[in-house]
Amino acid sequence: MLARSSLRSLRTAFVGFALVLAACANRPTSQRPSDTATSSPAPTTTRVALATTTPPALPPSPTALPTPLPPTTVPTLAPTTVPTAAPAPTLPLSPPSDQHADLPAATVVRVIDGDTVDVQLAGTEVRVRLIGIDTPEIVDPRTPVQCFASEASDKDHELLDGQVVAMEADPSQDDTDRYGRLLRYLWLPDGHILNQEMVAQGYAFEYTYRVPYKYQDAFKQAQHDARAQQLGLWSPATCNGEQRPADAAPAPTTAPPPVAPPEPPAASLPAGNCDPSYPDVCIPSPPPDLDCGEIPYRNFRVLPPDPHRFDRDKNGIGCEQ
Repeated sequence: MLARSSLRSLRTAFVGFALVLAACANRPTSQRPSDTATSSPAPTTTRVALATTTPPALPPSPTALPTPLPPTTVPTLAPTTVPTAAPAPTLPLSPPSDQHADLPAATVVRVIDGDTVDVQLAGTEVRVRLIGIDTPEIVDPRTPVQCFASEASDKDHELLDGQVVAMEADPSQDDTDRYGRLLRYLWLPDGHILNQEMVAQGYAFEYTYRVPYKYQDAFKQAQHDARAQQLGLWSPATCNGEQRPADAAPAPTTAPPPVAPPEPPAASLPAGNCDPSYPDVCIPSPPPDLDCGEIPYRNFRVLPPDPHRFDRDKNGIGCEQ
């Protein structure tokens, strides 16, 4: 009995609960302002459309290039004729450098050969023999032109023609030789000694006549350097340092036996003062210095010290032909 009452109570509670739920579901919602006549009108919202302003499109225009300027015509200039300058007047030759202003000046008149020149000195023409050098013979009619003689003469012309030179004597040497030639050093306008230049460039042999001269050491050094460099007459292609005819072949390395010289006529022998270096002929001792062209002998025996240096190739024969 009790169980049935409980079941009915439970059923009744369940039904009541269902009704409550149904009532809640059917309950009217709250009145919205828009549904009531007395409600305040809703405020009007003005929407402003922001117009996006698009700039007007410009028509495309090509980039304008600057108009080129018309070509400019360069006027053709007429050739200008430059007047030819009149030749400059001939000026007097410059004297030697002031370093040698105390020495007498002379104008070169002519070149005789590599070691002999004519000069105009104080209004007088005189012949000068260069101290300390000896060059191959070129003008002696009794002697054939020797090897490198023409070249030595040409070099003198190159250095001396038309020049004013300073003339220096040497107290250790005679003033003149036996032929009356002045014995001098010739100073060039550029400050060099002609004598030394001829040796240094291989156009002359150093030559000591009897006693040392003022510039002997410098000349000997110049010859040593020229020989070492095979300059000029020291070259194997020219004379190989030999004093011989220009058209002769170089002397063989082995010297031929000495040829007995012909006996010279008695009238040609000078009286006395025969130098012992030349026992088969009579040649005076220096001074003056003698070249082969200044004596009548050829192929004669030579002994040291050979003061005239007739035996250039040191084979014991002087003035070989």
